[in-house]
Amino acid sequence: MSKNQFLHEKIAESKLGGGEKRIDAQHAKGKLTARERIELLLDINSFEEIGGLVTHRSTNFGLEKTKILGDGVVTGYGTIEGRLVYVFSQDFTVLGGSLAEAHAEKICKLMDLSLKNGAPLIGLNDSGGARIQEGVVSLGGYADIFYKNTRSSGVVPQISAIMGPCAGGAVYSPALTDFIFMVENTSYMFVTGPNVVKTVTNEEVTAEELGGADTHSSKSGVTHFSCQNELHAINSIKKLLSYIPQNCEETPFNKTYSIHHEKRISLEKIIPENPNHPYDIRKIINEVVDKESFFEVHENYAQNIVVGFSRIAGRSVGIVANQPSVLAGVLDVNASKKGARFVRFCDSFNIPLVVFEDVPGFLPGTDQEWNAIITNGAKLLYAFCEATVPRITVITRKAYGGAYDVMNSKHIGADMNFAWPTAEIAVMGAKGAAEIIFKKEIKSAKDSDAVWQEKEKEYADLFANPYNAAARGYVDEVIFPSDTRIKLIKSLKMLENKVDNLPKKKHGNIPL
Repeated sequence: MSKNQFLHEKIAESKLGGGEKRIDAQHAKGKLTARERIELLLDINSFEEIGGLVTHRSTNFGLEKTKILGDGVVTGYGTIEGRLVYVFSQDFTVLGGSLAEAHAEKICKLMDLSLKNGAPLIGLNDSGGARIQEGVVSLGGYADIFYKNTRSSGVVPQISAIMGPCAGGAVYSPALTDFIFMVENTSYMFVTGPNVVKTVTNEEVTAEELGGADTHSSKSGVTHFSCQNELHAINSIKKLLSYIPQNCEETPFNKTYSIHHEKRISLEKIIPENPNHPYDIRKIINEVVDKESFFEVHENYAQNIVVGFSRIAGRSVGIVANQPSVLAGVLDVNASKKGARFVRFCDSFNIPLVVFEDVPGFLPGTDQEWNAIITNGAKLLYAFCEATVPRITVITRKAYGGAYDVMNSKHIGADMNFAWPTAEIAVMGAKGAAEIIFKKEIKSAKDSDAVWQEKEKEYADLFANPYNAAARGYVDEVIFPSDTRIKLIKSLKMLENKVDNLPKKKHGNIPL
């Protein structure tokens, strides 16, 4: 039995693109080799290596005595589910996987092929950083890669998997790509390591605390996916690719689907009677989309907003949803950045956007203002305004203030906006609005609390519903929750040939 066949038998129960993977205990415990990673990632016998005979050119500091084929990185192309991809895998066993002139040239050649042929680029990173013995050419090699990352951005999907160390300049190439995967306990990313941090700031911190998978998936948001082990990371990459197209000129692959009974009666019972009670927006998402198709992105970061890929009647869509069970679903600095990044990716690669809205506004406070909630909130606003893909919003409950505008409202170019009967579309909540509007009457009343409650009800009856917005055309239709999936299926079908061209320009100036 060949090594290739042996490795593939280890995940024989896999259903590429969506199913659960059986993880072999032996391989799950440690790190795979550079070639094993490629063999597990690609379809069996599909890998074709490029540059296997390349060696380094330096003759300094003893390197002239060591000539290893490949120069610490395996590069080539193959297929995943029959679709062409380009992949490089750094080999930590060769000079620590360090990047130098020839190593960088191999990666750059692969990036050129990816761009010219319109196919995704996948980088399996496991490197100690720049090769010190080669001096400035190592830094130049990094810069060459950064430049090509930027030129490829929005043209072909770029995916980075961090399988080991990634430090210093090495972190910026993954940061320029579309999605980053990290492996728990074995991978880390940081600009400066624990020793430098201790020297400069006198902070004691471990590599895992400073830049491990948990840190970057929950605190910094640098990584989009935190994976249990390398096999989990590889299988997750395959699943991600199943939702996205080969390049910006194509549309995502839609699975065959036959329309049948699409009502979802269970949706009628999800919204609590008390408008101040939370609920998990994922319950709504999972009822509306195809069964077990929701693939969440940035799951552990800025949890007051939920983003991810899914399918509706076989059609690939991007989901953006406020999460009432975390901070009441408010928009804050991190949620705005998370949402904006995801919206822009979907728009770059022709993936329709479906938004579930239940937002009481932007999070108040000095922390938010001093950390530029204005600029960061504008990023999400800009992303939606700029997007030309089909865009549909479903308002499930609250849609207050400026956050109503930002969350893909009709006013910023949404194609279809639906509201449930429980929707409340207003400048602010009834209680706060009554306090401002009827301040004098409440203050002068003998029973101020009773008057306040009366005025609150008056305001709520007038505005805490979707019908005023519908009367003005800001909402296309008020629908029963159970009909949501039906409406989305029909709307996505209707919008599948949408064309919306932006004004001619070099590029916009998103508030960064």
